[in-house]
Amino acid sequence: MTGLTVVLLLVVLATAVATGARRWSLPAPSLLVVAGLVVGLMPWVPEVSLPPHTINVLVLPPLLFASAGEISVRDLRTVWRPVTGLVFGLVLASAVAVGYVARAITPLTAATAFILGSVLASTDPVAVTALGRRLSLPPRVQAMVQAESLFNDATSLVLYKVAVATAVSGSAVSLSGTVEQFLILAGGGVLIGAAVAAVVTLIRRRTEDPMLDTVIALVTPYASYVIAEQSHASGVTAVIVSGVVLGSTGHKLSNAPIRLQVHAVYDTVAFLLESVVFALIGLELPSAVRHLAHDERGWPLWVPVIAFTVLAIRLLWVFPLSALMQHRHGEGDRRLSWRVPAVMSWAGTRGVMPLAATLSIPLTTDAGNPLPHRALILTLTTGTVVLTLVFQGFTLASVVRRSGIALEPEHTAREEARTRRHIAHAALEELKQLGDLDQLAELGAAAEAALKQARRHLEARIHQVEDADYSDPDARPADVYREIRRTLIAIEAAELQRLYQANKISNATRRRIQHELDLEEASLRDRG
Repeated sequence: MTGLTVVLLLVVLATAVATGARRWSLPAPSLLVVAGLVVGLMPWVPEVSLPPHTINVLVLPPLLFASAGEISVRDLRTVWRPVTGLVFGLVLASAVAVGYVARAITPLTAATAFILGSVLASTDPVAVTALGRRLSLPPRVQAMVQAESLFNDATSLVLYKVAVATAVSGSAVSLSGTVEQFLILAGGGVLIGAAVAAVVTLIRRRTEDPMLDTVIALVTPYASYVIAEQSHASGVTAVIVSGVVLGSTGHKLSNAPIRLQVHAVYDTVAFLLESVVFALIGLELPSAVRHLAHDERGWPLWVPVIAFTVLAIRLLWVFPLSALMQHRHGEGDRRLSWRVPAVMSWAGTRGVMPLAATLSIPLTTDAGNPLPHRALILTLTTGTVVLTLVFQGFTLASVVRRSGIALEPEHTAREEARTRRHIAHAALEELKQLGDLDQLAELGAAAEAALKQARRHLEARIHQVEDADYSDPDARPADVYREIRRTLIAIEAAELQRLYQANKISNATRRRIQHELDLEEASLRDRG
């Protein structure tokens, strides 16, 4: 069996497992890792070697872009202080702690132990987003978890590059050089990501071709990544920035049918790539173990210790930070809550990013000698990723339930119902003004019948909070009705955006109801 055949079979297996995970309400990343691990342990499965650029260039950009597009800029502004403490302080503390422990219990040198610490220092946005979709976390907690996982990659990438340069060249670490490298990587990534988003915005506002818009959406993350990397900036940061910017303005860039098509295609691509990449993580572990030297066979004992270190340092950082934030917000006289920091700590899984970074470690030093313990770094990284995805992934829902911070389904349903009624009232007020227009009055009975039908539709939504019944489209003046309904949908969409900007509804509610309005508008276009 060739490696290509294994990959193709893995695609089929990963898709089936991910579909089953959704059906059985199980965490798909965790289940996929287990499936890949089982396949990798089978004796007839050949070794699958992943070229570093396969994940870095082909897989990561669209997945990061999709994750960044789901985060709310409004929510980001409310959580930037705690996120900053996690992005800088916790990443550095994790890298140092993991490096120190690895140096003490494994054969790794100080330089190679620091490489291991740097690649495991940051949480993974792809894994965190995939696991978070199943949980009804409050908007602020969801924003903190996602924002941390998205923006801590620049910090960890700088540490990784410094660690690799030290191990390969044997040179000493320079603080000024490290700060300069961070500014180039992170700052350059931000500027390039924003520039790409601006160009894409100009292009998408001037096209109404669904196929072209879909292609642009698929190409955008790759363009951000490649341009940034070629400019010696952080491609990951560029993709994330472009994703956040375009995700917050996507509803303004195209009409409803185009948005629906772009979302459908992108959701399909993201689902397929996520399924395969998490299965590959499990598949990579048995392959990495086969390359270990004799003095590196203690990895089954070392992986749990390193995974525990990652979790412990996170707990020791998040709980005091949470207490400090509560004190700053005037809650110092209350009993400190363990609920949010517990969920934040348990949600810090590792995933695709550490694996991609480890695969990029050079094979040799500047002197031409093999880089010591490279296989062990890959094994420890993959093993830690697998352990956190399986252990924390399968238990995260239980931790969220025990914490009591998850939003009840009734809460989400009530918020959506209130929002639908509110925007329907806004459209009904507009409808009353439309009835007085001379242009509609000239159309006579057709306009009057269409206005009555639109009014009945809105009143049904207000009283029943459900879609109108279109079972008898021939009984109304269809063309006039469609034009009126399109106008009202635009009013509802504008009111929906106003409620979101006023911080009266969550980003999840806005996205769901906007999707419903898009579906209705697209159905009106199809009937036209």
